[in-house]
Amino acid sequence: MKKKEYIIPIFIPFLGCPHDCAFCNQVKITNYRDKVNKENIIEEIEKNLNYFPDNDNLKEIAFFGGSFTALPLETMVAYLEIAKSYKDKRIIDRIRLSTRPDCINNFILDVLKDYGVDIIELGIQSLDQEILDANERGHRVEDSYEASSLIKERGFTLGHQIMPGLFKDSFDKTIKTAIDSANMEPDLVRIYPTLVIKETKLEQYFNQGSYKPLSLDEAVKLSAIAYMIYRAKNINVIRIGLQVTENINDKEDVVGGPFHSAIRQLVESYIYRLYIEKLIKENNIEDEARIYTDDRSISIIAGNKKSNKKYFYDRYGLKLNFESSCESPYMETKGTKIDLDIDGFIYNYVKENYGGDLKLG
Repeated sequence: MKKKEYIIPIFIPFLGCPHDCAFCNQVKITNYRDKVNKENIIEEIEKNLNYFPDNDNLKEIAFFGGSFTALPLETMVAYLEIAKSYKDKRIIDRIRLSTRPDCINNFILDVLKDYGVDIIELGIQSLDQEILDANERGHRVEDSYEASSLIKERGFTLGHQIMPGLFKDSFDKTIKTAIDSANMEPDLVRIYPTLVIKETKLEQYFNQGSYKPLSLDEAVKLSAIAYMIYRAKNINVIRIGLQVTENINDKEDVVGGPFHSAIRQLVESYIYRLYIEKLIKENNIEDEARIYTDDRSISIIAGNKKSNKKYFYDRYGLKLNFESSCESPYMETKGTKIDLDIDGFIYNYVKENYGGDLKLG
């Protein structure tokens, strides 16, 4: 059984970012304006450790918020020394950080290796230069390729973060970013559909009418395609959508865009909708069908507020029922058993639609 992972998030200050990107208000997201001192970090780590069960599950210190490797070297090393002290004592197992593609080089990677860093996530956001420039990202597309290659060569775990729906973005450009990112073969990915946060340049564009954010339905469908592209390459998508925090919520801080606290579930449900619809058409399923699967999959397949059940009934007159089962998932209709293989569906869907550009094994 896979070990459960416990993460201690440490949000670094805004001074770690060399550029004010159009979409970003890190002060709002991290709630930090000034340098965080060692005592605060240690206090935060100890507080989290007290919540974790005393077992052999994986424990990780993760530096989030700004661009970690853009911090002054002395500051970066001071943070890493704290994390490494916990790793050396085997209190935690891994150290993770996020940064910009143009803030990675051999010297920085030497430092990170010396201090036991395991995972480096790159905020590549887009692999289209026009989009990067329009959002004042301040780096080249080539930086994402070069940084990814260096990180993999040096033996770190590589993560990518992409942002569908940026200013000047489009459906096709987001899909191309996902394909190009997947072809770099990161170990893990986060998909963050773009939100309009207060006090950003993107908010100005939004208020002027020059920027239209993705609707929730658009974000779900676009994220679902991107998710399937990564999954077809066996790349782990560890998060979809910004995490709900005290600082970021749709009532106070998000003025536009596809904010939803359970957007990953919406994405997975949409993929199952595509799959079940394909089975309905291929097998001429009508009237009624029953799906046998685990409890979590039942909620995903049925959809948020049973939206998929309603969709199949409204469109096909099909009553879709469920029964909890520990066996391999299958659908039964009029005595016919149909094995369910979501991974196979995803692979074939991606191969059929994007196989010309995506390097599939």
